[in-house]
Amino acid sequence: MYICLEGIDGSGKSTQIELLEKWLITMGYKTFKISEPTKSEIGGLIRKMLRSPNASEKTFQMTLALLFAADRMVLREKIQNAESEGKIVISDRCFYSSIVYQNDGDWIFQLNKHVKIPDLTILLDLEIETALERCEGKDHFENKVFLEKIRKKYLKLAEDKGFYVLNAENGVNKTLYDIKRIISPKLGICI
Repeated sequence: MYICLEGIDGSGKSTQIELLEKWLITMGYKTFKISEPTKSEIGGLIRKMLRSPNASEKTFQMTLALLFAADRMVLREKIQNAESEGKIVISDRCFYSSIVYQNDGDWIFQLNKHVKIPDLTILLDLEIETALERCEGKDHFENKVFLEKIRKKYLKLAEDKGFYVLNAENGVNKTLYDIKRIISPKLGICI
């Protein structure tokens, strides 16, 4: 199974992925954890570019979309190998992030037509004010106007694609419980 957690900056994806992985391991599953951008050279370039003052401009975003698509190709084989070894792949973001952040859905789908689509996507949703309190302020996407726009796009995409949407305002433990509640039946686990 390939599980992806999505959400705006500050939604708690990284924390929940760590906790989810620990829980799955205690339940006897092998896991393979990934994040976007990766730790590859392409991922390093993306992280550097995300700190640019013009990172949210359209042309810059199109360049980032190309780089993210290339970075996902680095992941494709790793995901396939992990699944063939019976591991549950847990991802901090996937190509759905590019759809909401880089704006052009049809073009993004074309760029990413060879990437693996998650079997299960969970959107961690929260109020913008909470997200901003949690953010580290490292990049130029972490501002109220931009995050409000991205949150709306995520909620629309979740509706269109049938993602699970969880309230990430309820604390770490409640959010983890809600994630387990979604995943458990798919794995035949009782919680």
